[in-house]
Amino acid sequence: MATTISVVKPISQMHLAPGSVVTIPNVTWQEFETILQELGQKRTSRVAYYQGTLEIMVPLPEHEIPRDFISDIVKTLLRAKGVRYQPFGSTTFKNQGAAGVEPDACFYIQNYQAMIGRRRLEPSDPPPDLAIESDVTSKTTIEAYESVGVPEVWIYDSGKLTIYLLQGKKYTKSQTSPTFPQIPITELIPQLVERNWQVGSLQALEEFEATLPNLKF
Repeated sequence: MATTISVVKPISQMHLAPGSVVTIPNVTWQEFETILQELGQKRTSRVAYYQGTLEIMVPLPEHEIPRDFISDIVKTLLRAKGVRYQPFGSTTFKNQGAAGVEPDACFYIQNYQAMIGRRRLEPSDPPPDLAIESDVTSKTTIEAYESVGVPEVWIYDSGKLTIYLLQGKKYTKSQTSPTFPQIPITELIPQLVERNWQVGSLQALEEFEATLPNLKF
């Protein structure tokens, strides 16, 4: 009779190729917290956790350019509108015991002032007003965002931008962004990202900034 031997290795010893997604079922909240500590802050992987399912994603190298560029576009638009904000990068946001998610980028806008100087999130802190994801995002990630309660999520994937707005406890897709209601964001972002690939981030951003006087806010 064959004997089954369980092999336990730390998650941090897993070597995942760029573009990989690993899904691990039946993970308790305490195990999720332990895995976060083990992985540490300085890593390329992103995690999403929702009701016992953990996903670990390693982005492709080309994922980084759209992520950073879209974040720069958001900052440019907020400044042009005269709206103050506080970026929070890829911080881990949690609904204690139920969900955890790490955006590629995120922004506090309504609650920006309360987050200035905050070095570590407190359990009572609100979720960010806007989160941005680049590359493929799974159902687990969307469900985690719903549970955490992020009002607006942008997902850029394969040349397309999708806006998710939280209605009650579920997301609905929208063609417009309440953060920039007068701007055709779903058309603008893909055009700008494509221009970025053609001429580079700096020139694409400079060209966009030159068009700001023509935009209606």
